[in-house]
Amino acid sequence: MEKHNFALIGAAGFVAPRHLRAIKDNGQNLAAILDPNDSVGVVDSYFPEASFFTEFERFDRHVEKLRRKGEDSRIQYVSICSPNYLHDAHIRFALRADANAICEKPLVLNPWNADALKSLEKETGKRVFTILQLRLHPSIIALKKKFEGAKKNKKYDVVLTYITPRGKWYHYSWKGDLVKSGGIAMNIGIHFFDMLTWIFGKAKSNIVHHYKTDKAGGLLELENANVKWFLSIDKNDLQSGEKTYRSITINGEEIEFSEGFTDLHTISYKEILEGKGFSIDETKPSIEAVYEIRNSIPIGLKDDYHPFLKKLT
Repeated sequence: MEKHNFALIGAAGFVAPRHLRAIKDNGQNLAAILDPNDSVGVVDSYFPEASFFTEFERFDRHVEKLRRKGEDSRIQYVSICSPNYLHDAHIRFALRADANAICEKPLVLNPWNADALKSLEKETGKRVFTILQLRLHPSIIALKKKFEGAKKNKKYDVVLTYITPRGKWYHYSWKGDLVKSGGIAMNIGIHFFDMLTWIFGKAKSNIVHHYKTDKAGGLLELENANVKWFLSIDKNDLQSGEKTYRSITINGEEIEFSEGFTDLHTISYKEILEGKGFSIDETKPSIEAVYEIRNSIPIGLKDDYHPFLKKLT
């Protein structure tokens, strides 16, 4: 596999080690890192020689300097692990720096942001890829094949439950701010909504029964499925002794995919480097679904989020 130069934006977050490992395991070179936080000792295990910046302006200048040195030095890919609301800005930076972008989920918060990035792809001739690792999970691939062979006009009953407790820090970070994160349905649900729209088709309607900063639930109608969903970061929603709970049933049958997650980012990068990564168009259905969820919240259920909703439109 040809070796390329990477830059990474957002090295201090929990998902960054997966990207660092994916770059290293695929035999690539990480040349530059940007993060306003300097607690990035994890880099020592992967690319201790990478240039590190806490200020965007100096990072930008360095990337431009590398670009002017020529093909062997310039950044060919920018990996983006920054907070959700910064993704589209950092993707634009990558494309304008003559690099392809590899962005964590969600690619953007609003569907029209994705459309704007598609236009910039055409202008620059560069590509935008997103990490949709569940689509590479063997159990999920088998599930999709199973339902592709089923009758397309049949509606399946899906129940999604995901409870993954978070501490008080969550509500004080960007994750707890609807404007910056897109809310709980985007933060912890985007993986599953992407998987379900990939298998059962685009969203047709949304009914939100409950939506707060720490939990949400509703009914999502897809082309070939009705999905009852509940997402929570509240530890009180767990049974005694449980640390986390994840369940997806289809017509009452439990779908098992608890194993096999270790190498999915590495596989994602391999696919991208081979020209087979997931495009903007492929990520849009889940973004549209969560956007509809966020904007279907009845006034009586908006609770903490009510003052913020208009900022997202």
